[in-house]
Amino acid sequence: MEEKESEINGHAGHKNPLPTVSLKSEKNSFKDRFMVFFKRNLLVIFTVSGVLVGVGLGMMVRNMNLTRAQMTYFAFPGEMLLRMLKMIILPLVVCSLISGAASLDTRSLGKLGGIAVSYFLVTTLIASSIGVALAFIIKPGVGAGALNTNNLGLEGVSSNKETADSFLDLARNLFPSNLVSAAFRSYVTDYKTILVGNVTNGTLNYQKVPYGTDADGMNILGLVLFAMVFGVALRKLGPEGEELIRFFNAFNEATMVLVSWIMWYVPFGIMFLVGSKIVEMEDVVLLVTSLGKYIFASILGHIIHGGIILPLIYFGFTRANPFSFLSGLITPFTTAFATCSSSATLPTMMKCVEENNGVDKRISRFILPIGATVNMDGAAIFQCVAAVFIAQLNNVELNAGQIFTILVTATASSVGAAGIPAGGIITIAIILEAIGLPTHDLSLMLAVDWIVDRTTTVVNVEGDALGAGILHHINEQEMKKQRQQEQHQEEQELEEVKVEVVANVKAEEETSPLVTHQIQGDSSSRETLDDKDGVESVL
Repeated sequence: MEEKESEINGHAGHKNPLPTVSLKSEKNSFKDRFMVFFKRNLLVIFTVSGVLVGVGLGMMVRNMNLTRAQMTYFAFPGEMLLRMLKMIILPLVVCSLISGAASLDTRSLGKLGGIAVSYFLVTTLIASSIGVALAFIIKPGVGAGALNTNNLGLEGVSSNKETADSFLDLARNLFPSNLVSAAFRSYVTDYKTILVGNVTNGTLNYQKVPYGTDADGMNILGLVLFAMVFGVALRKLGPEGEELIRFFNAFNEATMVLVSWIMWYVPFGIMFLVGSKIVEMEDVVLLVTSLGKYIFASILGHIIHGGIILPLIYFGFTRANPFSFLSGLITPFTTAFATCSSSATLPTMMKCVEENNGVDKRISRFILPIGATVNMDGAAIFQCVAAVFIAQLNNVELNAGQIFTILVTATASSVGAAGIPAGGIITIAIILEAIGLPTHDLSLMLAVDWIVDRTTTVVNVEGDALGAGILHHINEQEMKKQRQQEQHQEEQELEEVKVEVVANVKAEEETSPLVTHQIQGDSSSRETLDDKDGVESVL
């Protein structure tokens, strides 16, 4: 045994068992690394597999010619996923914003809020510009003049809402009259026609008068604003508000636990969501051939904005690889692709941004709910493409003023666009009204919205996530600067103390040793006298 060991240690002989051991260890290490990777990305693998299996399942079931009722039953597991995600939105948005706003001091909250709003506005404006530019380059509506809703067997979409009323509704929804009803209803302006004039004179005329109604759907804008202001108010209370802040923090953590449970149902639900959409499709070939240019222009805009512009903005701020950041968000992107809802993707996005990318909880819980409501880059692209497409369809030449109106209206109205499937169609109506185009061709957009809306939602949530990453980086830089300033101040204070100590030492050295010896002797003699007095008094 000793001879063998000496041979191995001395590298004697060609038949060395070490390489086999290293190969085994390499195999084991590779296997371990693969298992670690597999466990870490298990949910991502399941989610992506769910989409692929859903496509195959949809193709198979499509040939079975199901009835409408059978289609509804087939889509049931997917519907359950949407219901679960929508159920968690209200507590998640309110609690995360209250705890996020309460955990940040007012100065940093204002600064971060200002940067976030600027980022959202600039990116949405860039997205709108890309949409208009691509629509003019590709010209999706040229040569499609013969295309109308009757050829495709589509229902008409009517919208007679004034542009001014749309923006006034936005402001009204920011301040809901009833917080409880804001959880499931939002304010919408409707119109009624009344007779005005004198019957005897025969000067009767009809006037369209706006009046307020409630529409189904959560008023997320009002809830976001209330939660932010309430969080700031709790912070201002000081010690009295700490108990309520702790309550909302605990509520938020419990909601995130629920989200982690729901996420394991996501792959199964997505499979049926995608499958049922494929089964429900009417004549896909006719739609794609007639509206192919419009679909291509919209999706190309999303690829340019999501794949080039947003990563470049992230890199410009952080000097970090944006694609390594995005690689941790595959599950939310898949959820966005399947559900077509920014709001429904919010729970999974928050969890992945915090756990996979290490974004500060205070930042993510403050910025992501606002982003899901306000930031709609993908929607701005397809709305601008749609507006130019409808103008080309009706042979209307757009002037510079109308193009500017499209850009501004798309950027502003995307703020109020609902984070739900087909929420952007209503916003296109506002843009068309603003530039004086007919809205009867909107059903064409609705026909292919289920295709375009998928990439739209992915770009929307990507913009939110990268915004959270940028704010996290800026916040870290600020904290580093503060630490450096504190260290510098401490060093200065230490130097001042050292100078004082050195001065005292020099003063002591300057005094005569005899004097110091005498002083010490006097003090010791005093102490002995005091001791004696003390003993006498005791006696």
